[in-house]
Amino acid sequence: MAATLPVRPAATILTVRDAAAGCEVLMLRRNLKSDFVGGAYVFPGGGVDDDDRSPRAAVRTKGLSDEVASSTLGIEDGGLAYYVACVRELFEEAGLLLACDEQGHLLEASDERTRALVRERAALNAGELSFLDFLERESLFVCATGLTYFAHWVTPEGPPRRFDTRFFVARAPSDQVAAHDEGETVAHQWLRARDALDAHARGTFEMILPTIHNLEVIADFTTTDEVLDYARALRNIPRIQPRLEVRDGVAVPIIDPDVA
Repeated sequence: MAATLPVRPAATILTVRDAAAGCEVLMLRRNLKSDFVGGAYVFPGGGVDDDDRSPRAAVRTKGLSDEVASSTLGIEDGGLAYYVACVRELFEEAGLLLACDEQGHLLEASDERTRALVRERAALNAGELSFLDFLERESLFVCATGLTYFAHWVTPEGPPRRFDTRFFVARAPSDQVAAHDEGETVAHQWLRARDALDAHARGTFEMILPTIHNLEVIADFTTTDEVLDYARALRNIPRIQPRLEVRDGVAVPIIDPDVA
């Protein structure tokens, strides 16, 4: 029965920035009431919606076609939807907007219009406004060139909710201020990957295996450029689907060494 559970396509984004202490990544804490990893720290992300797959979404995207996006992800079609979902989720959950105008110019936080747009996030999260309606009304476009494909994880067979998740990495929009949504997410923090891993080891920073693994990959990089250069050089990104082993009565996800 577990093997027949539907697997939902999803997209997640590691948003990184340079700081005095080194390269930092944005982490969000999920609401304890959430039915998926409640209380854990995660990267912004979520399921790919029908709107993300629509022709309207393709029109509102700059710098990338569905053909190229799909080839990058190793699928026949529909790849662009993952990029759109990443940008949408980053805005909805963290208030950061990876968008550009008709000419491809990125939004700047110093622009009063940008600050006004961020305030409209509440309408999106309340279901009063769709992300595509928002983009069309404001003559904005998803900046797909700002995202680099990074990893591919599938939830093990067994859990009540399963996701086929593509991970991306992106430089944080210049000077924009992150803010959790006070709904699905209840806290946010910029910190070095190594600091997040150390806090998890101390038992003070709950995370799940894909989050931990992806932080381990970037933990030794000291700048955003190093992270992005690494991601851009990746080829043949493997599909990682852990298997569950019961140890001392607890189901533990295990990654096969030849895959990781």
